[in-house]
Amino acid sequence: MTEQAENPFLYVVVCGAGVADDVSKLITAAQERDWEVGVIATPVAMGGFFDTAAVEAQTGRPVRSAWRAPGDPRPFPAPDAVVVAPATFNTVNKWAAGLADTLAVATLCEACGLGVPVAALPCVADALAAHPAYRESLIRLRGMGVRFGEPYSGETEEGGLRPEFGWERALDLLDGR
Repeated sequence: MTEQAENPFLYVVVCGAGVADDVSKLITAAQERDWEVGVIATPVAMGGFFDTAAVEAQTGRPVRSAWRAPGDPRPFPAPDAVVVAPATFNTVNKWAAGLADTLAVATLCEACGLGVPVAALPCVADALAAHPAYRESLIRLRGMGVRFGEPYSGETEEGGLRPEFGWERALDLLDGR
């Protein structure tokens, strides 16, 4: 049996990029807006890109990365919305192509098919963002209704500082702002 959430339920899909270490900022912002949160991570992200134990403590739920066994209950309620942040080059391209080879990408593909609102915050190096396949993937996903935040390359700016990743922007996109 699937559990029911008191508040709207948000799936946060985390990909393997350096900024993933701060995913707790998104979770905190979502919880402050009365979302219940469940985190699904790509296998790469599970390889040390963020503190899974801290995220599990913050959400009160396990971080998921693998499919459940047939007959096992669904560990999260159905999503009211999905955020993918950081959304990497690989995940964006696989998602647009419908290559659901991980739980994270399958979740994104399914959400679009169910009409669940999806917001994405890309974190893609400029050289990869220039690739034609990536540009075509963005067009396809936008055509499917995915809402994208501003691109983030993670490149350092003058003075050696990196700009902040706009975690809360994903929630604003879901609110239609």
